[in-house]
Amino acid sequence: MRIAELLKVEAVTPALTASTKVEVLQQLAQALARAHPQVTEARFLQVLEEREKLGSTGMEKGVAIPHGRLAELPTLIACFGVSRQGVDFEARDGRPSQFFFALVAPENSAGLHLKALSRLSRLFRSEVLKDSILAASDAQAVHALLLQEDAKA
Repeated sequence: MRIAELLKVEAVTPALTASTKVEVLQQLAQALARAHPQVTEARFLQVLEEREKLGSTGMEKGVAIPHGRLAELPTLIACFGVSRQGVDFEARDGRPSQFFFALVAPENSAGLHLKALSRLSRLFRSEVLKDSILAASDAQAVHALLLQEDAKA
């Protein structure tokens, strides 16, 4: 599975304006709904918030991977957002999160969901990728960087 299969350029937000965890989730839900209008923004937000109640999806080194499941979806989808200033997302290492890759999967797709989480974790180990994303000027450039790095793996 490749990132290109999950992430549309319309679902990339190169400059999140959020300053709180709730606002990040709202902006990610907006991006998901923009790229997948068959599901409402409110429904995406509900799914992401429900998962966060179980425990933060803030990882380490500035990365967070909010995720959830939604029966209405035929396949796994994603969005990506960048916060240049960083947001407290209750990450494991206590650092602010800057890179948010949200995944929403169909109800019965645990294997695919876990593979995507694993792939994203590996992808964002690259400090060069993170620096390049922070320097990118628009959604197309960020999207291209993600696909380029994913193709290396």
